[in-house]
Amino acid sequence: MLARLYQNHVLANLTFVLVLAMGLLSYNLLPRQQDPSINFNWIDITTGLPGAAAEDVEKRVTEVLEKKIRRISDIKFVSSISREGISNILVRFHDIPERVFDKRVADLRREVQNAESELPDDAGSPFIFEITSANAFPSAVLAIVGMADDENLRRQGEIVKKDLERILGVDRIMATALRDPELQINFLPERLEATGISPSQLSDTLASNFKDIAAGNTRVSDRNWLVRIIGRDSNPDYLAGLPVLGADREVPLGTLAEVVRAREEASAIVRYNGRPAIMLAITKKENANTLELVERITAYVDDRNRFSSGTGVDLTLIDDQTEITRSALHTMETNALLGLLMVLLVTWLFLGSRIALLTTIGIPFILAGTFWTLRSFGHSLNVTVLLGVVISLGMLVDDAVVVVESIYYRLQRGMAALPAALAALKEVFAPVTTAVLTTIAAFLPLMLLPGILGKYMLVIPLVVTIALAISLVEAYWMLPAHMLGVNVSCSNSSRVQRLRNGFLRWIRRSYTRLLVRALRWPRLILLLVICMFAAALAATLAGRIKLDFFASDPIRLFYINLEMPAGTPLELTIAKTVAVEQTVRERVKTGEVRNIISYAGQMFTETTPFYGDQFGQIMVSLNPATAQMRSVDEMIEAMRAAVTATPGTEKISFLRLAGGPPTSKPIQVKVRGDEIDSLRRAVAELKAILEQNPAVRDISDDDSRGQMELQARVNQDAARRAGITPDEVMRTLRLLVDGEIVAEMQDQGEELEVRVRAKPGNLDNIGLPGNFTLPLADGGRIALRELLETESGASLGNIRHYDFRRTITVEADLDKSLTDTVTANREIIQEWERLHHRFPEI
Repeated sequence: MLARLYQNHVLANLTFVLVLAMGLLSYNLLPRQQDPSINFNWIDITTGLPGAAAEDVEKRVTEVLEKKIRRISDIKFVSSISREGISNILVRFHDIPERVFDKRVADLRREVQNAESELPDDAGSPFIFEITSANAFPSAVLAIVGMADDENLRRQGEIVKKDLERILGVDRIMATALRDPELQINFLPERLEATGISPSQLSDTLASNFKDIAAGNTRVSDRNWLVRIIGRDSNPDYLAGLPVLGADREVPLGTLAEVVRAREEASAIVRYNGRPAIMLAITKKENANTLELVERITAYVDDRNRFSSGTGVDLTLIDDQTEITRSALHTMETNALLGLLMVLLVTWLFLGSRIALLTTIGIPFILAGTFWTLRSFGHSLNVTVLLGVVISLGMLVDDAVVVVESIYYRLQRGMAALPAALAALKEVFAPVTTAVLTTIAAFLPLMLLPGILGKYMLVIPLVVTIALAISLVEAYWMLPAHMLGVNVSCSNSSRVQRLRNGFLRWIRRSYTRLLVRALRWPRLILLLVICMFAAALAATLAGRIKLDFFASDPIRLFYINLEMPAGTPLELTIAKTVAVEQTVRERVKTGEVRNIISYAGQMFTETTPFYGDQFGQIMVSLNPATAQMRSVDEMIEAMRAAVTATPGTEKISFLRLAGGPPTSKPIQVKVRGDEIDSLRRAVAELKAILEQNPAVRDISDDDSRGQMELQARVNQDAARRAGITPDEVMRTLRLLVDGEIVAEMQDQGEELEVRVRAKPGNLDNIGLPGNFTLPLADGGRIALRELLETESGASLGNIRHYDFRRTITVEADLDKSLTDTVTANREIIQEWERLHHRFPEI
């Protein structure tokens, strides 16, 4: 049967061509992306509570949801951030089967939905988002740059955002400094007092008037008529004309308030080259081709910029992460070509030109089969897959070389091609198969690695296994069939063949002499081997060989994080951030930087984001590396001293990112407790320990001190005597500060909210809103401060929980030329054990 298979040259050739064609097609169709498509088993839950302080968000939203989440099974940990107006909860499940994970997510959604009835009325619906390798990091960052921070920039930003969302492969777009539109009724408190109208009365009047009602239909003669009551209108003049009932007469709203179409209060500001901008972070769908997606985005940017004179904005692609993927593809293609050439050269040197060619064409056959199989299994072409291909390239023709050499040996001794192939296969089948299976077995344990790292590494042994399995097909079928098809023979000895035979005899004699000498001194050879092994083991144990379980080169991108004192206005933070950006620009060389963009109001780190007016960040995107360029670390060290010396800031640090699975910094310690003061004392001691280690740098923690706050409570006795309800008192204070959203409508494809509030201004004293007077039933008035009990103090900024307890995380980078991650963390544990008795509650 095997003889008939070898003699069926048509079947072998058709199979060979089919695999090559399908492999080439699969290679072109495989989605290109940086990382494999991996579900991290992470679920993010985001809930808004407008205007609420961090402590209120913690108590009224985060803890309510965490109580429900406790009921879910298979949770590894729960981490949350409560900040002003927003609650973020991250749920990390154990490594469970996909079907079980889907069931747990359904359970989580049900529990969160049940918790909505316990949330405040003005809280938004929780948004549940599943985090994967595709959407965890933006595939591209785009800036929309205008001449001024005005309505045109906002409107163009909305148009661009909606256009990008329709591009094939885009999952979602996270916008920074894109403010929603509002109809603002900014009332003048003194005019309300003069007309005897309370702020809550004004708000209720607008809420009752600003609505559309379907009154139904009625019949008039022989026709049906629809009846609609129209109350919503986005025209500020319409609202200004609405009547408001005062103490003795109706007053047009326009005489009590300024009615304007504006934007919500800024929570972030972006600057690009000093100009106002909106930043869009674009994430892709799972298995979308990153290279094609960025090409489509680039084409859109180029097309849109042709009309920049009419739109008044310019689009700039700040950064994209396609360079890593392109570089990996280039490396793989280069290594494959070098492998082909080396195999061709070596096999020609020892076996001749025909056999060399037949052996070499096995490499594209095996690679084609590998890509075809990966495409069938739904994989993408990513850095990890290419790593597996590069690793296996050197092993793909090992078995084929053994088989062809055995056939060649018999052909030299006069056997016919078919008997030589059958005899060779009978001789080498067992050892060759065993050798390949042994190699596969060496890689299979990588499939058993736990956690996210295991999911990343799973692809490598899979690729190696597929490639080596296909190499057996090439060695046992394709190669012998091709040798029979071209009728390889050694009967006619050319001059080159005679030289080759002489060269081989010389190699065999030299090797035999060396082997005999080694066998004469077996104990010495064994001792040398043992000494080499012992030296390698000693170097590892002594720390001479540094431990890094997922070493990777930094991405050509880094961030500069800036923290201002708590309570710093957003405008001052962005001004200082832009000043630091200028320092950075002065210390980069020509051609190194692709783009630099600055923003205030948020600061992203490797593990958690920070939000608040006091946070700023600079993104420095670099051009692809060349031999003349400095590395990311060299650039950071060259500017570190000048940047960190910037006056007026509380802290400046650097953040660099590396490819591969999401990782934290080399040192990360979570300090958990219930009392914030105890946590802060423990963190101070821990940071003092880290500062004593010269290898530790960029020490930071995520404790965020908030701005000053005024805490007010309703004086129940005073309110009862005045005949004013506590709700009226609380609403009045809110309307005098942040205001209320009384209605909303759709206008030109956008959601437009109507906000009622006192006209914004820069107060000289936090107590000024308390001077506002409310009307009494007897015609008199009472100051708001007489109905409130107030105290002031510093608020908490971002309140973090880890497994349902308050937590502060301390992080630091390492100079790995001085120590490694394992040693540094072991030393920290030892030092903390000496201090732990001072913090029993931590």
